[in-house]
Amino acid sequence: MRVRRCAIVMFDPRERLEFNLRLLATGGNGLQTVIEWFALAPHLGEELGVTAAEVTVLGNVSPSHWTDLDALAQAHPRNALDALLEKKLLIAEGSDADARDQLLRDTHWRSASAVMHYASRWRGVDTEEMERQFAEVSEESLLDRLGSPPPLVRERAPADRRLHMPAATSSPLDDLLGRRVTCRNFDAERTLTQAQFATVLHRVYGARAVDDFAPGVKLLKKGVPSAGGLHPTEAYLLVQRVEGVQPGLYHYHAVDHALESIRPMTTSETAAAARRFVASQGYFVNAHAIVIPVSRFGRNFWKYRNHAKAYRTLILDVGHLSQTMYLAATELGLAAFITAAVNEVDIEEAFGLDPLEEGPLAVTGFGIRAAERSEVEFDPLHAVWNE
Repeated sequence: MRVRRCAIVMFDPRERLEFNLRLLATGGNGLQTVIEWFALAPHLGEELGVTAAEVTVLGNVSPSHWTDLDALAQAHPRNALDALLEKKLLIAEGSDADARDQLLRDTHWRSASAVMHYASRWRGVDTEEMERQFAEVSEESLLDRLGSPPPLVRERAPADRRLHMPAATSSPLDDLLGRRVTCRNFDAERTLTQAQFATVLHRVYGARAVDDFAPGVKLLKKGVPSAGGLHPTEAYLLVQRVEGVQPGLYHYHAVDHALESIRPMTTSETAAAARRFVASQGYFVNAHAIVIPVSRFGRNFWKYRNHAKAYRTLILDVGHLSQTMYLAATELGLAAFITAAVNEVDIEEAFGLDPLEEGPLAVTGFGIRAAERSEVEFDPLHAVWNE
């Protein structure tokens, strides 16, 4: 059998306290610190406990050259090698783990970015339940718990040394920006028109032009910037209440300005999926159209291979897209939201996405604002809700 180390793995040594009765009997407090090692390997999608001996062994195995396992056993403990094989940190040639590891290699991830991305994905997190449990064990206020926040603005010069600039001339854009707030109150009784739905989608994700940049290389012109003109972030949708569109899961084809059905659903199924996707943040569940920006890692990393800034550009893409969605929705008298507290793994499974190739970084959505405010919204300009 030939083996090699997986393409990307990082180790996290963590300290924890445990009770030891023997230490208590000898006059101590019974507490001792224990160092535990965890392997973070993106091709596995989860962290694994490892021993210090296994860390040492794996660090001496090539990630690029296949080596005979029996030959490795001449220099390293066989039990450590077998444990690493079972944990799929040591890859056997031709195995299922080899296929997953090769897919990660072919996508050209930067190691630190890959580990950060996969280590931060959620599955089945219920933020409402987490808040309820915390409230039961702590009666402290936010200020008591966290202390005073940093000041609103970092001041680098005294007030009398600042260059005060003229105010901007008021324009329709100022009015639009003033009304751009995050919505937590959607009207579950009304239906979004297909024209409204289509307009927002096209202005945010639709291709305005396809450019033959070079032989075999096509770039898109959209209403938002994207590194290299690649626009690797596409819209996957959970449609709940849109005129003429059956509730369910969809993919938006940016060039054809068309929906591709992935799975029809009942209204109760879409509501359950919405709650699962946004980690039970109930105030977003009633959004008429939930739009999930999904990054196609391979398209971005095709050009920016193993690049220190490549993953950052994907995050920037989502920021550009979400702000444009806010503005497009607000102009039509609609409302929008974005949240990063999402269950990425649940979203990937629902849409059939392979997380080594593409995945969500946030969840956005838009729809019709409710007539009354039942959930708190941050509207300091009182541009939406009159106090």
